[in-house]
Amino acid sequence: MPTSPSLSATARSTLTRKQQRAATDRTELHAVLDAGLICHLALVSGGSPLCVPTGYGRDGDTLYLHGSTGSGNVRTAARGVDICVTVTIVDGIVYARSLNNHSMNYRSAVVHGSSRAVTDDDEREHALRVISEHLAPGSWDYARTPDAKELAGVAVLALDLTEASVKLRDGDPSEQPVDVDRDDVWAGVVDVRTVYGAPRAAAYVPDDVPVPPHIAERPAPR
Repeated sequence: MPTSPSLSATARSTLTRKQQRAATDRTELHAVLDAGLICHLALVSGGSPLCVPTGYGRDGDTLYLHGSTGSGNVRTAARGVDICVTVTIVDGIVYARSLNNHSMNYRSAVVHGSSRAVTDDDEREHALRVISEHLAPGSWDYARTPDAKELAGVAVLALDLTEASVKLRDGDPSEQPVDVDRDDVWAGVVDVRTVYGAPRAAAYVPDDVPVPPHIAERPAPR
């Protein structure tokens, strides 16, 4: 079985703090991106920094980003400027015996690069399917696909996962020796998880229309 290449360290992707928390396996990058539901796209537009939440989906080592053709930040990103995309998943709140050592258990990915506008019709349809299946698995083959008018308002960007970093934290608090010896303050971790509730039908859906399996049986993200 072929192995996934390691993440390449660059000046932008090399951690400068807590380097021991860096993951170098590319599969860790894929896992973080696949577990997240939304990314944040950062760039400089018109001389001002912008950071916007954005829908996305991953296909191999390509990240597809969803936007509107009327969005100024999407138009700027499509011109090949440097952008940064982040995904963060909080797995736990870490309570220490000192406030300074409170923390979070997390998985985070930061991707640097320049994106390109996806204009080829076949790739654009593929990219939209990837994005749709990331957010709502099973819906592409169940719901109505976009028509020509709807597609005209949708922009898709492609970003190669060439330059990226992954940072992870797990486990107990990191305590100072003076606090470890105390026995009057609780310390530990409260786990944080994303869960999906029971599906609620829209008001216009007849009672005899069943919830499809891809919604009713959707597993929680890992």
